[in-house]
Amino acid sequence: MNAEIIAVGSEMLTPFRQDTNSLYITEKLNELGVAVDFKTIAGDRLKHLADAVRHALSRVDLLVISGGLGPTEDDLTREAVAEALGVRVKRDPELIAHLYARAAARRMTITRNNEKQADVIEGATMLPNQLGSAPGQWLDTVVGKHRKLAMLLPGPPHELKAMFEEQCLPRLREIVPKKHIATRVLKAAMIGESTADAKIAPIYTQYKDVETTILAHLGDIELRLTCAKPIPELAQTRVDELAGKIEEELEDFVYSSQGETLEQIVLYYLEMRGATLAVAESCTGGMVAERLTSVSGSSRSFTGGAVVYSNRLKTELAGVDPQLIAQYGAVSREVAVALADGIRERCGSTLGLGVTGIAGPTGGTDEKPVGLVYAAVSDADGTEWVEKRFSGDRAGVRFYASQQGLDLVRRRLM
Repeated sequence: MNAEIIAVGSEMLTPFRQDTNSLYITEKLNELGVAVDFKTIAGDRLKHLADAVRHALSRVDLLVISGGLGPTEDDLTREAVAEALGVRVKRDPELIAHLYARAAARRMTITRNNEKQADVIEGATMLPNQLGSAPGQWLDTVVGKHRKLAMLLPGPPHELKAMFEEQCLPRLREIVPKKHIATRVLKAAMIGESTADAKIAPIYTQYKDVETTILAHLGDIELRLTCAKPIPELAQTRVDELAGKIEEELEDFVYSSQGETLEQIVLYYLEMRGATLAVAESCTGGMVAERLTSVSGSSRSFTGGAVVYSNRLKTELAGVDPQLIAQYGAVSREVAVALADGIRERCGSTLGLGVTGIAGPTGGTDEKPVGLVYAAVSDADGTEWVEKRFSGDRAGVRFYASQQGLDLVRRRLM
C-alpha cells in the first residue's frame, strides 16, 4: 500500500510557513509499512485542490489531507474532495447542534459560518475532534475498480495528531497489509555524491527489494536504505547486509552507520580514547566549537579553544609566531599547523585543531582564491594537515571548512 499527503493552505506556499504535519504522518504510516510516495502542497483554490485530490487518488491507495476544514471561505477541502469524487456535500444537523453545544459549554458565541464545519461528504464517516471544532472525515471508496482510502484531518498539529492516533490508526491497522519497514542511515564525509555513487551503485542495484536514496549535503553524503517485509527480521537483515557491503566499499569515508552526526562521532571517539580536543578557528568563526558543544555531554572531551580571526589573536591566543604569518600569510599550511600545535599546548588538550581559510566573497587572490582552506590536527605524535579548495558562498565555504576539520580529527582518532 502506498500513500500521498496533501497539505492544504496558501500560507505554506509563502516563505513564512512550512508544512510539518507531513513529517509526523509519514513517520506513522511508515511504522505501518505504508510508503509515502508523494507529498503535495495545495493553495486555497477549489479547482487546484480538486485537481490535486483527483490526481492523488489515481496513483495511490491512501490519501491523507491536512487542513482546510475550518469555517472560513477559503476552507475548501470538503468541497474539493467531493468534486474530485463526483459526490455531494450535505450539512448534518446533528453536527450543527454539537457545534453550538460545544460553544455554549465554553460560554462562547459562534457565527453562522461555523456551520460549514458540519458539511459531510457523501459516503464519509465523521471523525470527532476532541481538541477543536472542525471534525475530520474518513472515506473508504472505490475509484474506477480500485479501493481507495482518504482521510481529511484538521490543520493544527495538536488536533491532527490526536485525531490520527485515536480515529485513524485503529482503522488503518485493520486494513493495511502487515508489513514492516526497516531503515539504516549511513553517512560519509568529504566524498562527492557522484564519486560515492560510482563506487556503490553496482552494489545497491543488486538489492531490488531495498530502496537506496543518496542525499548530498555540504561535505557530507547520507545514504538511506529502506526495506519493507512481512517479517521485521527479514527487512532488517536485508538493509543490514547492504549497509555492510556499502561500508566495505566506501571504507573510512563512512563515519556513521546509525545516522549519527560527524560531531557526535568525533566526541564518541574522543571519549572512548580518553582524549580531549581544543580548537583554534579563523575562517570558521567558532563553527567547529558550536557544532561540538551542540552535543550533550561534550564537556567531557571538548576543552574549548579560541576564535582567532585577527593575526594578533593568532599570536596571543594560539601562540603562532608572527614571522610565520609574515612569511607565509595567515591562510597557509604553516599557520594551520601552528594553530593546531599552539592551541593544544595552551589548553593542555590531547589534540589540537587549527582551521584557516578564505571564506569570501572578497579577499581572494590568484595565488590564494576564495574557498582555499587549510586544516591541521596535532597530537603528541605529530601534526597532519590538509589543503582544500571549496566552492560555494561564504556560508558554504565555512561549513565545508568545519566539516573538513572535524573529519580530520575523526581520522586521526581512528
